[in-house]
Amino acid sequence: MLTRSLSAALGGLLVLPATVLAADGEDTKLNLDTAAPKVAEHGSGSGTLVRTIVGLAVVIGVIYGVTWVLRQVKASREDTASGKGLAPIASLPLGPNRALHLVRAGSEVVLVGAGEHGVVPIRTYSDQEARELGLIGDDASSGDGDDGRSGPPRRGGGFPRPRRDWLSELRARTVLK
Repeated sequence: MLTRSLSAALGGLLVLPATVLAADGEDTKLNLDTAAPKVAEHGSGSGTLVRTIVGLAVVIGVIYGVTWVLRQVKASREDTASGKGLAPIASLPLGPNRALHLVRAGSEVVLVGAGEHGVVPIRTYSDQEARELGLIGDDASSGDGDDGRSGPPRRGGGFPRPRRDWLSELRARTVLK
């Protein structure tokens, strides 16, 4: 409220000198021309229609160009995974911004904790230890131990693919990458 009144007062101070210089005082006569106002002549509507369509095409072109540039910038900034040395096996959310992740790193399985302040390795298992503890299945030698099915864990203790609800599926299909 205070800033609005201050800006109005400042605007009035800026306009005041122009109005003082433009006026001749109280002797200024008013122009009260009683003649009928002149009607502006308009051209045909086709010129206006063409101008509107061209303007719309320019705006659509600019929007398309900006989205293309933004996609290129996003694609250049994204890190792409290279190599097959690391593979996620399972994740367990513990709360807001906190989770446990089981990651295969070469021939070892690493349990890491992820939180607000970073990622901390908790324990490292050899491939044999992870199988004995049931962290990975016996048939999980290729990486994540997932054969693409969802449902209960298979024999051998492998982790199933997490089920995705319809909203996650919709996001996966519609989010620009």
